[in-house]
Parts: sequence; structure tokens; C-alpha cells
Amino acid sequence: MPAPFSVWNTAPTSAPAQRKGRYVPGSTAHPAKMLPAIAAHAIRTYTNPGDLVLDPMCGIGTTLVEALHLGRRAIGVEYEPQWADLASHNTASAAHEGGMATGTVYCGDARRLTQFLPATLRGTVDLVITSPPYGPSVHGQVRSTRDTGERGVAKKNYRYSHDPANLAHVSTDQLLEAFTEILAQCRLLLRPSGTVVVTTRPWRTRGELVDLPSAALAAGRAAGLVPAERCVALLAGIRDGRLVARPSFFQMKNVRDARRQGIPLALVQHEDALVFNRSADAMTLMDDASGSA
Repeated sequence: MPAPFSVWNTAPTSAPAQRKGRYVPGSTAHPAKMLPAIAAHAIRTYTNPGDLVLDPMCGIGTTLVEALHLGRRAIGVEYEPQWADLASHNTASAAHEGGMATGTVYCGDARRLTQFLPATLRGTVDLVITSPPYGPSVHGQVRSTRDTGERGVAKKNYRYSHDPANLAHVSTDQLLEAFTEILAQCRLLLRPSGTVVVTTRPWRTRGELVDLPSAALAAGRAAGLVPAERCVALLAGIRDGRLVARPSFFQMKNVRDARRQGIPLALVQHEDALVFNRSADAMTLMDDASGSA
């Protein structure tokens, strides 16, 4: 495994360029896809070929696809059937190209991982990679007047689903409570000294900053994980020593609108990559407590 660095150069090319030829049609419809190079960097850094990678909220299967292309085994869990189906197709395609690597997708609630995943997986996962859903902050894709023939800008593909039980539709407090449950379930599946990588970024609600990275860090601790690193995964490219931003239409609009009002907002050019380890002592204590409950 390569030595870890605190800044990950994960956007040398755009997201569409990273996905080209590796994902089945329809994959772009998911509103909050992980950047493939972020998943690939984490997999290269924290695993070896043949290791087992898990994403408990896998969406279209980005983590699984990148794991399989790197010769790792992969398991994904997705709550929404439509995305689980796409993840299965993406995984099957990547497994075919990856040779001996194998991948499996389950449709289910990540808060109940140990109830529906095979019992033989407990204590065998080398790396968990995931990202909490961003809920109403997701803007999806844009169709302009040129595309629609109508005035103004229309959004598309900006919903995870219409299911009110989906964590993308609950309050931030409920999301963080559920995310803690998910990380606790992942801890039970990790091998001793296994690693968890959570990628996340802040968002704004009615002008107020929601510091999701710090909240996710607290959720990991509450789940019995031990924080090890806090890294920067770039969403911008690097050219001649300078960052080259690749903002969405809505990022640009929000920043411009805020600056017109005198609020010095800046473009988001990275995600926090929170790295946790499974503490053997913490796991033993928590397992003993759950067994006696």
C-alpha cells in the first residue's frame, strides 16, 4: 500500500471523464455520486489486492466499480431499488473487466447490515468507504433554455427518491443518528485494524453552514471507531501549481448571489476524507455490552 498523504489529488480530470466507459447508461442520473478517483485513492492507500471493500450506501456502485478494477473484492448495500439495480449492472460490468475480482450488491437498510448480510462477513471487511446523503442540498443537473426551449433554468435528477423514509429526506439530527447506527454496523463487519473512510462536505441551509464533516467525525466516535486522519480530497484539478475549480452551475450561482449581498462565500473545492480505524479494545467492550443487554 502507498504511504498516505493528507491532500488527495483526486480530480486531475472531470467527473464525467473519470466515469467514461466504466459505468452503464443511466448512472449519471444519481444526484450525488462519489468521485471515482476519491474511491480509487482510498482503496489503493488502505487495502491490498484481494482485500474486501464495503460501501453500505453504495448508490450506483462507484466504490465497488473502482475496487473491482483494482483487484479487490467488493460488497455494496443500497436502500433504493433503482440505484441498487444500477449498482448491480455496474458491478457486473467491472467484475467482467477485472478478471478474478468479485462484487455483490444487496438492497436494504444500512442500519440493519448485520441482519441481512451473510454472517460469515462479520470481522472480514478490510475497508469501508461511504458518504452520508446530502439531502435537500443536492441540486442535480441543469437544463438550460437551449435544451428545453423554455425560459429559465430547469433542474433534473436532483432526488435520491420519493420515499420519505430515505435518509436524504430526514432532518440533519435524524440523519446523523442514523449515520451513527450505520457506522456501528460497519464496525462489526470490519476485521481487526480495519479502516473506514467517510467522505463528506459542508452545505448551507438558508444561509447557515451545516458542518457535516465535524458531525460525521463525532458520529464515527460514537459508533466506536477511532479517528486516525482527516484528509482533503480535491474536487478541483491542479494546473501549474494552481487549483482549477470545476463547480456546478448551482455552486457558481449561489456564490455569486451571496457575494452580491456582501457575503464572502467561496467555491467548494474539496471534500473532507475522514479516516477511522477499528479499535479492538473498543469493539470487545461494545460487543460485551451488546451481548449482556
